[in-house]
Amino acid sequence: MKKFNMKMATTVVICGAFLCSSCIGSFGLHSRLLSWNQNIDDNKFVNELAFFALAVVQAYTVSWLADAIILNSIEFWTGSNPMASIGDVKKIHGTNGNYLVETLENGYSISKEGEETALRLVYDQELNTWNVVADGTSTEFLKFNNDGTASLPLPNGEALTVTLDANGVATARQATMIDTYYAFR
Repeated sequence: MKKFNMKMATTVVICGAFLCSSCIGSFGLHSRLLSWNQNIDDNKFVNELAFFALAVVQAYTVSWLADAIILNSIEFWTGSNPMASIGDVKKIHGTNGNYLVETLENGYSISKEGEETALRLVYDQELNTWNVVADGTSTEFLKFNNDGTASLPLPNGEALTVTLDANGVATARQATMIDTYYAFR
């Protein structure tokens, strides 16, 4: 009996090591279940009752295990999550009105509510670039380099290479704001 418990403990530790590795994935199924539960109703008591019911039937546990064992493994090996929210449309409230952001297979489509014209942000996996597509014209605005940096085209035609951290974002902001001029009358 003691030997069996040691084997069981070893098995649990090894499985735990694989489940808690550094590539944890996006947990898309579990996140969708939580999001659905939080948005059932504006009444927090209804949301709590739904949460309790889902917890009793172990829906959260099953969705988490399915993500941890199957879906996140697929995401790790293929680079895409089978539970990606392709086709989902979110409404974003901006200072100039509402915008609709639709998730595409390779990026996003952004349009102002009530207007037909859309701006698309498209990721080109082969070139490892993000492009803006507007009026049928595609313009590269970010290229990921193999050394962990990114290149940004500047308005003057030069390229700026930045690190992928807060310092890189600050450098990119500073470089793009230099060419911004305001006209006064």
